[in-house]
Amino acid sequence: MKKAYVFPGQGSQFPGMAKDLYENNPKAKEMLERANEVLGFRITDIMFEGTPEDLKATKVTQPAVFLHSVVLAACYENFTPDMVAGHSLGEFSALAAAGAIEFEDALKLVAVRASAMQKCCEAVPGTMAAIIGLPNETVEQICADVDGLVVAANYNSDGQVVISGAKEAVEAACVKAKEAGAKRALPLAVSGAFHSPLMEPARVELAQAIEQTAFKAPKCPVYQNVTAQAETDPQVIKENLLKQLTSPVRWTQSVKAMVADGAEYFMEIGPGTVLQGLVKRTAGAAVTIEGLTTL
Repeated sequence: MKKAYVFPGQGSQFPGMAKDLYENNPKAKEMLERANEVLGFRITDIMFEGTPEDLKATKVTQPAVFLHSVVLAACYENFTPDMVAGHSLGEFSALAAAGAIEFEDALKLVAVRASAMQKCCEAVPGTMAAIIGLPNETVEQICADVDGLVVAANYNSDGQVVISGAKEAVEAACVKAKEAGAKRALPLAVSGAFHSPLMEPARVELAQAIEQTAFKAPKCPVYQNVTAQAETDPQVIKENLLKQLTSPVRWTQSVKAMVADGAEYFMEIGPGTVLQGLVKRTAGAAVTIEGLTTL
């Protein structure tokens, strides 16, 4: 039975995350203390004792979710994936867990990514909305027909696509989506147009850091957001990561590709259960799905 391990993105954080790992596993404690040093502040204090509002700050959220996931994978004795993938930020967790990027290097990239995205959101405001109950092609056509910048940003599962772009364009697309028969068109509580061309300033800043980071062949294929295909070549992995911030997250396509390549068992490693739901809606009864939030 082939196993696919998947890693969640921003939004899965919760107060007290990874605290039990820190308190009960010496290796986890060592890795988390190293993270405090690398980041230059005690992120563990916020992860363990912070409020939901504290954890919403982008410079905290992204490293916190990354750390919970990667530390958990490193301490999991049965970490033997046949393939890995991560949703948006989770792709960095997947690459680190699979050995394509060293832990500290990946953490530094995540910190740069979080900072760059925060600055981009402040300088170039945008928003996102979830469109539920329409085919992908219909959502793409609606985005193309609307005046202003709006694109399909996250293909989360069959019938659920998140759109991203300028506020007025996203609102107009939501109206058209409802007219086209969407069950729901839900504005998301975000401050930026993630995975759209409006993230270009953040992409440029992150690209400089990625270019200076060493990549090596992962222990198993990584299904990347940009292509939804199995990748093992370090240079290809790097090139895809360079495009990730301004390209759509092809999660539905990634799950289907992993199933087509023999995945029968999916485990979500990290905080939350979001990916378990998305995999279930995409692969259904064809696979076994579990989650790992602690050891």
